[in-house]
Amino acid sequence: MAKMILVGLVEPPSPEAEQLFRENYLGNHIEDIANCPGFLSGTVYELEHPHDDFPVISRFLTIYELEADTWEEANANLQAWISDPDAYPGRLSGEGALSIVGSGWYKFERAYHTRA
Repeated sequence: MAKMILVGLVEPPSPEAEQLFRENYLGNHIEDIANCPGFLSGTVYELEHPHDDFPVISRFLTIYELEADTWEEANANLQAWISDPDAYPGRLSGEGALSIVGSGWYKFERAYHTRA
């Protein structure tokens, strides 16, 4: 089970950049970061429909699961990974591909499972 997650709320920066976003962020960046040492997985969800009358902050929600004990450890691993141009073969430049609406490190607190 993951000890921590990194959540990213992202958008294409403009309607014209939708294809670039899908190719670069969804088709390359998520897998790249999921391969970072200490990361267990990278998953992205696209908004299907708003919940009740709550405001929608982002159309895309990305969740990375990590083994790290602290956000500092996880962030150090991530910074070293993205700083190494040879860490991930085929890495694409993220220039102009996305707009980050929000992001944060979350530590595991508790879980409830009602179905097997």
